[in-house]
Amino acid sequence: MNGSVVVTGAARGIGRAIAERVASMGPITVIGVDIAPELALSEHLMPVQVDLTSPEGPSVVRETVESAGAPLVGVVNNAGITRDARLVNMTDDDFAAVLEVNLGASYRLATELAPLMSDGGAIVNIASRAYLGNFGQFNYSMSKGGVVGMTRALALSLAPGVRVNAVAPGLISSEMSMGIPEEIREKMVDAIPLDRMGTPEEVADTVWWLLTPLSSYITGEVIVVGGGRSLS
Repeated sequence: MNGSVVVTGAARGIGRAIAERVASMGPITVIGVDIAPELALSEHLMPVQVDLTSPEGPSVVRETVESAGAPLVGVVNNAGITRDARLVNMTDDDFAAVLEVNLGASYRLATELAPLMSDGGAIVNIASRAYLGNFGQFNYSMSKGGVVGMTRALALSLAPGVRVNAVAPGLISSEMSMGIPEEIREKMVDAIPLDRMGTPEEVADTVWWLLTPLSSYITGEVIVVGGGRSLS
């Protein structure tokens, strides 16, 4: 597998693990996109520090891809945020911010980069098991449900040349999940058949597989990486 792969939210957590895993695939140019300055600390990335919700964000990434001198073979839309609150306490700003980052930015980047993608390329959108609904995460669940719908729509639109799939992580040991109060986190682990949180690397392995020809007959699908806790 040769070419370039764009990974958003690549400065930390799942995004960083994905970027590192993709870099291990061989002669791949990994274009890591994030708003955080820590992005430049990784030797494996061609860093692009930009706010993807800004009007110029997607075009800045496109210019970097075009200047990389390698065909675009993969895009991983991973960047995301949470602004959790009970529905009665959720502000319009928090609602809009989560939808704009988690869904809007992913859509805009995918449509910006799709014309550059090589036949046989793949887009992987990071959804979440929360797309099935989570208490206190109305905006987040809604945004990730939108990502699932967008994945299916893009898969139909870009076939047969480009495959589009989604990965929906469950409870993963990351900065975001560590912000959950310990007693609540322990109850969540108790509901997982494999009796533990997942790791960013386990999510990254699934994303890697979906980017490669090993998954060449899979498109428009959602793979839950949740330790057995998927629909319940």
